[in-house]
Amino acid sequence: MSAATTRSRTPDRLCVEAVDLARAAAEEAAYPGVVGEHTAALAEGDRVVTHFFECKDPGYRGWRWAVTVTRASRAKNVTLDETVLLPGDDALLAPEWVPWSERLRPGDMGPGDLLPTDAEDLRLEAGWSGEDTPPPNSVVSAEMAELVEAEDADVTDRAVVPVRGSITSVAEELGMRRARVLSRYGLHSAADRWDESFGAKTPMAQAAPASCLSCGFLVAIGGSLGQAFGICANEFGPADGRLVSLSYGCGGHSEAAVMPKPPRPAPPVLDSMASDEFPLRPSADTGSVPPTDELAPDLGHS
Repeated sequence: MSAATTRSRTPDRLCVEAVDLARAAAEEAAYPGVVGEHTAALAEGDRVVTHFFECKDPGYRGWRWAVTVTRASRAKNVTLDETVLLPGDDALLAPEWVPWSERLRPGDMGPGDLLPTDAEDLRLEAGWSGEDTPPPNSVVSAEMAELVEAEDADVTDRAVVPVRGSITSVAEELGMRRARVLSRYGLHSAADRWDESFGAKTPMAQAAPASCLSCGFLVAIGGSLGQAFGICANEFGPADGRLVSLSYGCGGHSEAAVMPKPPRPAPPVLDSMASDEFPLRPSADTGSVPPTDELAPDLGHS
């Protein structure tokens, strides 16, 4: 039956008049004083009516008590069907539940937190670990192998060192002896995320005099990501210790700025700091003093 037919149905008179029965049921479900005034009566079906009461509980603002009553055909006794607390149009509701995997954001992890990785994580793919290849020159003796088979035990040989030049040794040297490694999707998503924070399109890089590719503070990294990213080692830069794109840049580029020489003032036109020489006696060749054989005695005056 459609909702329009249900709303247009005429409510049963005896069920509508059973307000006291409905209030008593609501107060029994809650406690006295919480059930407020009767607000409406809605016909739910033939001889089925739901009474609504205001909820005065401060923790359930906008909610209302809904008590459904009914009666049998040709019966005059109204009976109780159910009592529930329902939210209204302006009810205070809890936010929709979101799984933790969707609520988690970068930077939410703290010391001691563990983040389990989904087995079907698209960022990872199976790596080559060499588990399917039997280790060469195993130290497990034949007697130990027979004992293991008899006791149905499991022996893990941890003392075996991969033969130099084998696929296992090369994989271990490259750091690939792991259960899973980054997939192509994982590599691209990480690169896009890092490039968004410290890439060529950031305002810092747009105003930089040069890119990190030519900066002496750039520390190279290995792997395929090393072709596009590196680590900044400039303690005064905005990305110190961060993974930056090679096209990123900042004002702390090692070759972008040259320290200017200290300013040197121009030589003065009139040197007021130097001393002028004044002779105590006129020179003999000036002609103003007649020449004499004896010099006048020095009286000690300056």
